[in-house]
Amino acid sequence: MAMLTSGLLRPVDAAHAIDEGALLRYAAEHVAGFPSPAQGLFLTQFGHGQSNPTYCIEVSAGGGVTRRYVLRKKPAGAILQSAHAVEREFQVLKALGTHTDVPVPKVFCLCTDASVIGTPFYIMEYLEGLIYPDNKLTGVTPAKRKIICLAAAETLAAIHKVDVTAIGLQKYGRRDNYCKRQVERWERQYLSSTGEGKPARYQKMLDLARWLKEHIPKEDSSTGFGTGLVHGDYRVDNLVFHPTEDRVIGVLDWELSTLGNQMCDVAYSSLPYIIDASSDSYSYGGFEYTGVPDGIPSLEEYLTVYCSISARPWPAANWKFYMAFSLFRGASIYAGVYHRWTMGNASGGERARSSGKLANAMVDRAWDLISRENILREQPAGGMHVSKGSWQEFQREHEGSISTKDEGKFVPSGKVMQLRNKLMKFMEDHIYPMEGEFYKLAQSTSKWTIHPEEEKLKTLAKREGLWNLFIPLDSAARAREILFEDRPHNSPESSEELLLGAGLTNLEYGYLCEIMGRSVWAPQIFNCNPPDTGNMEVLLRYGTKEQQKQWLVPLLEGKIRSGFAMTEPLVASSDATNIECSISRQGDFYVINGRKWWTSGAMDPRCQILILMGKTDFSAPKHKQQSMILVDIKTPGVQIRRPLLVFGFDDAPHGHAEITFENVRVPATNILLGEGRGFEIAQGRLGPGRLHHCMRLIGAAERGMNLMVERALSRTTFGKKIAQHGSFLADLAKCRVELEQARLLVLEAADQLDRHGNKKARGILAMAKVAAPNMALKVLDMAMQVHGAAGLSSDTVLSHLWATARTLRLADGPDEVVELSTTLRLALITVFHIPSPTNIIFVFSLPTSTFSKYPPAFMYITYLVMLLFGAAATASLTVVKFPLPSLATTKSAAGKPPCCCCSRRRSVAVTHDGNPLRRTRP
Repeated sequence: MAMLTSGLLRPVDAAHAIDEGALLRYAAEHVAGFPSPAQGLFLTQFGHGQSNPTYCIEVSAGGGVTRRYVLRKKPAGAILQSAHAVEREFQVLKALGTHTDVPVPKVFCLCTDASVIGTPFYIMEYLEGLIYPDNKLTGVTPAKRKIICLAAAETLAAIHKVDVTAIGLQKYGRRDNYCKRQVERWERQYLSSTGEGKPARYQKMLDLARWLKEHIPKEDSSTGFGTGLVHGDYRVDNLVFHPTEDRVIGVLDWELSTLGNQMCDVAYSSLPYIIDASSDSYSYGGFEYTGVPDGIPSLEEYLTVYCSISARPWPAANWKFYMAFSLFRGASIYAGVYHRWTMGNASGGERARSSGKLANAMVDRAWDLISRENILREQPAGGMHVSKGSWQEFQREHEGSISTKDEGKFVPSGKVMQLRNKLMKFMEDHIYPMEGEFYKLAQSTSKWTIHPEEEKLKTLAKREGLWNLFIPLDSAARAREILFEDRPHNSPESSEELLLGAGLTNLEYGYLCEIMGRSVWAPQIFNCNPPDTGNMEVLLRYGTKEQQKQWLVPLLEGKIRSGFAMTEPLVASSDATNIECSISRQGDFYVINGRKWWTSGAMDPRCQILILMGKTDFSAPKHKQQSMILVDIKTPGVQIRRPLLVFGFDDAPHGHAEITFENVRVPATNILLGEGRGFEIAQGRLGPGRLHHCMRLIGAAERGMNLMVERALSRTTFGKKIAQHGSFLADLAKCRVELEQARLLVLEAADQLDRHGNKKARGILAMAKVAAPNMALKVLDMAMQVHGAAGLSSDTVLSHLWATARTLRLADGPDEVVELSTTLRLALITVFHIPSPTNIIFVFSLPTSTFSKYPPAFMYITYLVMLLFGAAATASLTVVKFPLPSLATTKSAAGKPPCCCCSRRRSVAVTHDGNPLRRTRP
């Protein structure tokens, strides 16, 4: 039977009386909006629940208005250590209420001063709603029972999807080894509640603790997917439902909440199927004993709903453990309640009297489950889809999910916003003020040395958690498995874990990389500078354990730097099949001969390792000739010939070198992935590398915009500020439009790279690679123009940012090569974004003289199509057929094939079933 919240109130138990005057004074001072002066206070106590005493405060506000609040406090007297932590309840409720949509009551204040009313307490919002204390949902219609249970599953999934880092709860507990620690904790608590002078111990309970310790699931040691916020006591009677709507408006009783293995919550919420803790009968039989009431979903259906909403794998493999553990924990809790009842300070009234009996019944039920061969199907029989993958397979896909109030495709999560704010402050406090000093050294005779402040800033960046942010989740997971497999598990705050970044996706890193791009000096301070990021990514993805330990670890630590040697001066290296550098196998060594240039990073005195691309087999298929190999820069035969200048900038101490390799012998174990795998590695490296360049360019353009506006607001020309000239405002608006367009394109590329991988995202990556440099050049050019002659000098960062942006129209592939053709192909698909199993046919049946009547973007695409197909695609009579999937055919409006240029029939797009579709302009 449902009860209103107010129906659970009763007079305050004499053992739980508090000083109402002191409470009133404290609340008036610390609770926002609390009536002051209050005309009266009436205190009652909630009778439901067995733990922290909970009260309803009713205050007369005048004019016949009464306001209600809820007070929750620690019980008086001796209590078990770490139990009844109302401080933690307040912390989690405040974080959830402020940052997420998880339904919780609003908290107003926390009082840790026990002198006020005897014990610490907090005050929160009163929720008038429905509570269902009976697991059978007696008196509720079958249809409503189902809705209640599904709402409970949905709310639990919402709790489990919260990003605890984003809401400031990352230190609320340890994610790993939750079950192991919980078994030990509840065993200790049981021992503290029973024994000499206390209720008798039950031997089967001690045996159950031993069994659980021997059967901890392997997944319990994970800190990834499936771990996070755990409620600890999640059940229907801890939920408040809206009085008239079928939805949860409040999740109560967070006393046992922490971080850990979330499947424990699911199992605990499933206990009514196994045992009826609200029953006064001897058997305490659950739904499997009494039958599932009409409308309540079966256990399998309940789990299916939860797994589907939360994207969790089906838990059959370890379900026996989780259920036995939930019964074990429940038994320990009820044993503690019974012990408090014997001492006279249990808050549950007469219900606490039978809690000792219930504790032993839970132990018996646990052993009954353990004795069974199977207690859950290997897969659900039907209904909603649940993936059959293991928990490991879900970890990469779903880690970092978030449920916040401002969700959106490109709205940064709370976690990212915290890092972003920290990064921006670091830039303001440390990077921008030091730019002048860095430039002075770079223009001096000591240019190829390291400024002493750089290492200090690196140490500070590590301490701030802003180190190696570029490392994606999957690469970090592989490195962790390889590098730290022989070591005990480390906490997320350990030095080894910090080397592997903050666990960001490419999209999440995009918001941070953009900030670094605002200064040419910033990326190296955070160990996020090219080519080191690309080289570390290569070693993370493709390096052997020995290669990673020798070269990756010092790179991750920032102790050394690296270079990437691919481009050659004597061939068009934009087509990497042209490279001529040879890598010849001679016994246990490879011998390298060739000349490379634009090897960025090689001039740095800390550079110790090069990743070189050359040919191991000149007779192999075209794209199987190339290999990549690690070369110690100190190897005999490696000669740095000269630093190269970029529009007069040598980028010291980083630099770009021309290097010769003359009979350079390196161990055969230095080969990466194997002979003939160079292109495979290059493609894996290029996607994230190009994207990082684009992200930094967005930041460079943003810096240019800021400097431009500052200049325009401070300089006067022809009687008014530059910012007041209409031409400036028009140009500024155009720059802002193009910058925001490019930013969204880059974020979309990052998102697709995360979701679909490098190969499927190559089209959008190519588009971003073309758009970002051109946009940045335009914005920076205007910024220099507004600065006048100063914009061309080294007195501002603009000329250096512009030079860097210009190089990126060539670096990692010039616009005209792969990018333009890939972008065009994607553009053609996008113009006719119509799902269909047939091939696409483009019809250009208008003479050249009419091109001016059509939108320029469409005409430009038409022109590019003609360039691709040459004489076969003329403007006067053309039917061009592309073998592309998922696009539409065209017919004339009369249903006949398109005819020659003399026809004026307009062609329309149709689907494969013949229905016309609206064609949108590009």
